[in-house]
Amino acid sequence: MTRDRFNAFCAGLTATSHVVQWGGADVWKVGEKVFAIGVPEGRRMLITFKVTPMGYELLRAQPGLRPAPYLASRGFTWIQQYEAPGLRDADLRAYLQDSHRIVALGLSRRRRGMLGLPEG
Repeated sequence: MTRDRFNAFCAGLTATSHVVQWGGADVWKVGEKVFAIGVPEGRRMLITFKVTPMGYELLRAQPGLRPAPYLASRGFTWIQQYEAPGLRDADLRAYLQDSHRIVALGLSRRRRGMLGLPEG
């Protein structure tokens, strides 16, 4: 997935915001909580996203994927796609959408309502 496609997809999700921080990373948030990080590295993108505990167990040993540096080492269930083959774009989009959902569910009910997010 290219940087432009990554950013366009994340921008299309409900109630997202984008900042560039941490040395040029595209950081996507829902309700001010991070759900996806894209770091351009040469021609490729390192894409980091939150997953369920089961998703973490399934993805962490897949070729091109790894526990996300810094985040996973602190006990969080975040995966990073860092090289080929990784996930197909359609699968990556599904995981990014699920990351958005997981993070949004961690917001208060009131905050989700204010952002126009589903209750559950």
